[in-house]
Amino acid sequence: METQDISYMRRALDLAVLGRGKVSPNPMVGCLIVHKNQIIGEGYHQKYGEPHAEVNAIQAVQDKSLLPDSTFYVSLEPCSHYGKTPPCADLLLKYQPKKVVICNVDVNPLVAGKGIQKLRNAGIEVQVGLLEEEGKNLNKRFFTFITKQRPYIILKWAETADGFMAKENHEPYWISNEISRMLVHKWRGEEDAILVGTNTALYDNPYLNVRSWTGRNPLRVVIDKDLKLPADLHLFDRQQDTLCYNLHKQEVHENLEYVKIKGEGFLHYFFQDLYFRKVQSILIEGGAKVLHNLLEHDLWDEIRLFRSPLTFGKGIVAPRPQGKVFEVTQLGTDSLWIYRRNL
Repeated sequence: METQDISYMRRALDLAVLGRGKVSPNPMVGCLIVHKNQIIGEGYHQKYGEPHAEVNAIQAVQDKSLLPDSTFYVSLEPCSHYGKTPPCADLLLKYQPKKVVICNVDVNPLVAGKGIQKLRNAGIEVQVGLLEEEGKNLNKRFFTFITKQRPYIILKWAETADGFMAKENHEPYWISNEISRMLVHKWRGEEDAILVGTNTALYDNPYLNVRSWTGRNPLRVVIDKDLKLPADLHLFDRQQDTLCYNLHKQEVHENLEYVKIKGEGFLHYFFQDLYFRKVQSILIEGGAKVLHNLLEHDLWDEIRLFRSPLTFGKGIVAPRPQGKVFEVTQLGTDSLWIYRRNL
């Protein structure tokens, strides 16, 4: 592939990112249309249920007569089935571009190569796999959701320089700095759901919403197996959709649902239920017991760990991160360590 092809596909991936936090359970997709080395149209999937990237890119082209002599750069295989919108592969067939360059094959069984085959059967040249790894990283939530039939699981915690994530008496205390806390609010707006365990809900009484950033509030999830949490916690204020997973009752209220699941194999049934609800990603904000449990059962995809220069001397020991260090970023006095699974 020529360098120019790579530049065009990278632009398609950059466009796709603009849909983060707005298109789930669909993947993020960007599309670029090029005619004689000139970009004549571009678009991305902006919101779930609304037009896909290819539709928006075509609509941006002023002279549609140029399309048959153009090349489409698409970050994901055009869909070939009817969902919330008509198949994008059929739309491309209507305009008969001379070439379509695709980053990733769609792993959704409803597509899975069928869109590519449709285009090739119509005599359109199709090239697949340009910047494939970058595309997989971009849509890691979508690919994990489809292939593993569970949400993409992000574990997040802050720890002191001497390895503690809370004081012994659970006294609320900010370990991370203001910059780190603002970043967490950005993350909340990008994921489908956010989870805490019983102790974190009780001692921290979090809102689990987006405040220091602009974005949608995630689905709040709390594990309270024996229904010990008081009803006056912020989690139960019914200001946003909330699920409480437990062993005892199944009840539905406005913006609050109690979900009863089995004690044996609890985590399996928990993630299975989230999958059936089309929760593509979940940010786990604690506490220590939940994080340790998920790491022990190898149920995680990414760890986001804030390390602070503060020390406690004693307290609740933070989990030991696993996987491969993907990135380290300095955020004022804190350092953010990102770990990914060893695939």
